[in-house]
Amino acid sequence: MRVAATIAFALLALLPLSAVTVTLASTPDLVERTVYLMGTRATLVLLATDRATGMRRLEGMVRSLERTEAELSTWRTDSVLSTVNRQPVGEPFQLPAPICALWGELTTWHQATEGAFDPAVRAVADAWGLRESGRHPSPEELAAARAVTGLAHFDFDASTCRVTRVVDATLDAGAFGKGVALRRLLLQSDAGAAWMVDLGGQIAVSGTLPTGPWPVAIAHPARRAETTFEVALDGGSLATSGASERSHEVDGGTVAHLLDPRTGRPLHRSESVTVWHEDALVADVLSTALYVMGLEAGLRFADENGISAVFLAPSNGRVGDAVTPNASRAFRRRFWEAGGTGK
Repeated sequence: MRVAATIAFALLALLPLSAVTVTLASTPDLVERTVYLMGTRATLVLLATDRATGMRRLEGMVRSLERTEAELSTWRTDSVLSTVNRQPVGEPFQLPAPICALWGELTTWHQATEGAFDPAVRAVADAWGLRESGRHPSPEELAAARAVTGLAHFDFDASTCRVTRVVDATLDAGAFGKGVALRRLLLQSDAGAAWMVDLGGQIAVSGTLPTGPWPVAIAHPARRAETTFEVALDGGSLATSGASERSHEVDGGTVAHLLDPRTGRPLHRSESVTVWHEDALVADVLSTALYVMGLEAGLRFADENGISAVFLAPSNGRVGDAVTPNASRAFRRRFWEAGGTGK
């Protein structure tokens, strides 16, 4: 499942809209729009020569996000993923070409992370009541849910683009849907276009401001209004996973919204992890997978695979304490050693 968003959308705080428009005078202005889709809030900001042009471009970007939602949302009964989830066990389903290609990528990342990333966790998510107010399933309920959890329960034939549910397993796009939507925006972006999108906490940017890269604040894992440090983005996407939001207090305990697919149990860790990648889908997938792996194994995976990632862990191991950034080599090179606005 996907993620507590701990990236603060820092543009308005660090670069006020009024200051930008006054400074830029007759040169491009910032135009902003906020919409609600994919179960979250999306804020879109771009540079445009005039407001009317900017609003037309923003409308096109919103339509792209809506098309992705129509394909992937499991809250909508008419989406492709919801149709797959309802497909009778043992009966092949013909995937549309874009979802066929995506399925192959999801399978690759599932294997590469040794199951830390697994989008087929809907059954255990429902067992823990994560779409409601949380609950503690009985051992029998959890065992039954785990028996139908996992991407391995889908037989995918890449040559024919057919997928077959082997058992009554179900998918959820929480760990990759935002990444797909933002990837499509990046791929569709015109050369030289400058925009920033915050889709429920995952950031994607294209181009730069006249003053330089887009400033983005990385928040404290427990206090999201508190900035730990800032980075300067000139492209790609930042995605964050953590347990600071959307966890439920149930019977004196916490049921976190992030699950370990390998155990079927919620993870409530004090740290967060942020991943940058030029491909927004990869950033989305790996922020979830590295959080599931934990700080030590997650950093090792990031270093072995050249991934830009940073864990924010409380210095004394207690939620709410000051945090220490633990960054991969690739993250340090990109943001702290090459002139970025790092620590």
